[in-house]
Amino acid sequence: MIIADTDVLVDFLRDRGPMADRIALELTTHSFVTTVITEFELRSGIRSRREEESVDALLDALDVFALDSSAARRAAEVRRTLESKGQAIGMADSLIAGICLDRDGVLLTRNVKHYSRVDGLILSGRY
Repeated sequence: MIIADTDVLVDFLRDRGPMADRIALELTTHSFVTTVITEFELRSGIRSRREEESVDALLDALDVFALDSSAARRAAEVRRTLESKGQAIGMADSLIAGICLDRDGVLLTRNVKHYSRVDGLILSGRY
């Protein structure tokens, strides 16, 4: 299953570049999801009623994985490991990585360089 990161969903919402086309195609499958962390980030960026409607429609089309205790443990491990190496990726991205690892998902992101620091995380950054 493919788990969409915030950056690629923003590209879709703004109809930017080839990633927007990839997301449109992926939305037709039932194996394309996102995380509650991405939902939070998308909703935090809403600046107008039109944007809110677009975000609502997009999230209605996706399953949204929650941060449960198991994913939180994985995320904490990611964060501790990367911080100990001086390669922290931030709390939100650690949480997204933890959910992906816990759900055995492939993270679709433009931020391959950033997420490639996470051991065991499978990435799809090609579009």
